[in-house]
Amino acid sequence: MKGTNLGEFEELVLLTIAALGRDAYSVAICDELERYTGRAAKLGVVHAVLNRLEEKGLAKSYLGEASATRGGKRKRFYEISQAGKVALVRSREIRETIWQHISGLNLEGLS
Repeated sequence: MKGTNLGEFEELVLLTIAALGRDAYSVAICDELERYTGRAAKLGVVHAVLNRLEEKGLAKSYLGEASATRGGKRKRFYEISQAGKVALVRSREIRETIWQHISGLNLEGLS
C-alpha cells in the first residue's frame, strides 16, 4: 500500500463515499461534493482521485449490474477500505488535536 496521508480533496472524496454508502459512483460523488462544498467537482478530477485512493489502498471499487438506461454499461461503485477508515479517523484526530490547541482566535460570525 502506498502512503496513507490524505490530501484535502482525497479526504472529501472518501467522506463523500462514506456518506453515499452503496450509491457511491463517480457522478453521484461529484454531485454530493458540489452540494457539500458549494464548488463544482469535475468528473475527471474525481476519477483521478478515486484511482489514487485505490492505489493507496484506501478505497476499492466494483462493477454494478448492466443497465438499459446506460446502454448496457455497468457503473463502477466505490467503498472505503479498512485502511481508508483508519486514515479518515486519523485525519479527524489530527484536526481535533490542532483545534484544541487554538486559543484566542475569534471565529464568531464567520460562517
